[in-house]
Amino acid sequence: MDVLDDDTHSMPSRISLIERIKIEHYLKNGESFREISRQLGRSVSSISEEVRGIKGRDSYTAVLANKRSKKNSKSRNQKKYKIDKDEVLKEIIFSKLRKQWSPKQMSMYLRKNKALHMTVSPETIYAYLFVLPRGTLKKELLSCLRQNRKHRRKQKRNCQNPKKLEEMLSIHERPKEVEDRIIPGHWEGDLIVGKRNQSAIGTLVERTTRTLLLVPLKSRDTQHVAKAFARVMKRLPKEMKLTMTYDQGREMAKHKLITEMTGIKIYFADPRSPWQRGTNENTNGLIRQYFPKGTDFTTVTRYKLKKVQDLLNTRPRKTLDWLTPQEAFDTLINNGHCSVK
Repeated sequence: MDVLDDDTHSMPSRISLIERIKIEHYLKNGESFREISRQLGRSVSSISEEVRGIKGRDSYTAVLANKRSKKNSKSRNQKKYKIDKDEVLKEIIFSKLRKQWSPKQMSMYLRKNKALHMTVSPETIYAYLFVLPRGTLKKELLSCLRQNRKHRRKQKRNCQNPKKLEEMLSIHERPKEVEDRIIPGHWEGDLIVGKRNQSAIGTLVERTTRTLLLVPLKSRDTQHVAKAFARVMKRLPKEMKLTMTYDQGREMAKHKLITEMTGIKIYFADPRSPWQRGTNENTNGLIRQYFPKGTDFTTVTRYKLKKVQDLLNTRPRKTLDWLTPQEAFDTLINNGHCSVK
């Protein structure tokens, strides 16, 4: 047995200085990466990466390799714990989070307030929150995020081309005035699906005023969905019933029925293009604060839906110059004499 070998009952995840001394010794003796990995009980790829990080076999020394490892470790720790090392920064982030600010809003706030001399990216804030140790604090802070998740998830998209709805009008045929948001009465619609895809509610958002209407649904049957949307939109003043933009979800298979009942023309966005209905997508994110994923909408009363609708319609919006959607809607309709029912 080689004089440098010893028994190792538990192998640390990172290569140690003792192992690096052994690697240097084996390399000088002309041993291959495979033989060195066998001697140390490490994978061949670990040995290969370790040696190539110091520009190959001829340049490798244990001292240089250890210095490089410490430098990389310090860099990783600084990046990972940047928020931990600044108590003022941490306090600002925690306080804004408890007010349900998004990491993007916090990042922009810090960037614009140059007197604070602090910058941090949204990704750094997200990463910090998700690596917090388990406990009451982590649970509280994650619950403040608009999309309340215990773990970060990669986006997965179904790339299959869905079957097109019959007689549908493309968003590219929609009048230009809709895009400009100058004339009110143009809506965006969607479903928010509940627990195990067994229940849902409809959402409608007016593009100019950001007014929200929530649509109670007893089922996702296409006939029922069409009648439910039409029932809600029929209550609107005539001048506010112009168009609706929707995705190509199969629940809209009876879209012609909505048009017949309300006179509203329905246009359909391109597949997998949520930005074409950005107002609705953003509003759905706000609604999820009240109805998180996994909600069983069969247990949600009409009173509760109306309460959430009113809360969001009476919240000031920067995009409306700090008017509420209700105020903006009322201003446009008969000088404030008409409101959403």
